[in-house]
Amino acid sequence: MNVDLTGKRILVTGGGRGIGRVLCEMLAASGARVAVHYGSSKTKAEAVAEAIGGGARAFGAPLDEIAATEKLFDDVVEEFGGLDVLVNNAGTAIKSPLGKEAFAYAADWDQTMAINLRAAGLLSRRAIMQFRKNDPPGGRLIHIASRAGFRGDTEDFVAYGASKGGMIAMSRGLARAFGRENIKSFVIAPGWIRTDIAEESIALYGEEVLTKDNALVGMARPEDVAPMVVLLASGLADHATGTSIDINSGSYVR
Repeated sequence: MNVDLTGKRILVTGGGRGIGRVLCEMLAASGARVAVHYGSSKTKAEAVAEAIGGGARAFGAPLDEIAATEKLFDDVVEEFGGLDVLVNNAGTAIKSPLGKEAFAYAADWDQTMAINLRAAGLLSRRAIMQFRKNDPPGGRLIHIASRAGFRGDTEDFVAYGASKGGMIAMSRGLARAFGRENIKSFVIAPGWIRTDIAEESIALYGEEVLTKDNALVGMARPEDVAPMVVLLASGLADHATGTSIDINSGSYVR
């Protein structure tokens, strides 16, 4: 099977590093033109855009700011002339123990929800409005959530799990609400993926601790996630709209 994304205009949030970088690489390799969003990793995002070619460009925006999130979408559409696929990949995981002072704890929740969920909702809203203008109308939303959205997370990352659970519910709602307008919505729910963020946790806790629940040996890599995103972006799996796909090495089986 040949997955051809030629002519597809795709925005990947958090595309300069980790899973997002590999998503951008594989989407571009399949023919897509990719908008590589970054929050603070400008140099990395620009390097990714240059490396993948195909008219890719880097776009910066702090996703915890509503105006900046809106401007991001406007800038991408102006540069690309429209949008066919949105990949909500950017996220944050803030360590926030229950014993933290109440206002600081609430600030952690606000920041987590703003980036992981609110920004994804705002961008999905704008994408749907843009998809209606496509010829023919339609488009695809792909949300990178987490197994934590289903099984929860540790004490220090309750907000993170809640934000990813919200993303899953959002995707299902969008799939049901807009499917007859040829707009599809999917969730990818990874477990631990070997990225720079994971390497920090490996250094702190050890890989054995992080992978002890895995049915498979070792930790998954971004390259284990990206092919599924490419498939969903292609339209070859549109009748799976509303679904959530687990890529967690069998560490949580639903």
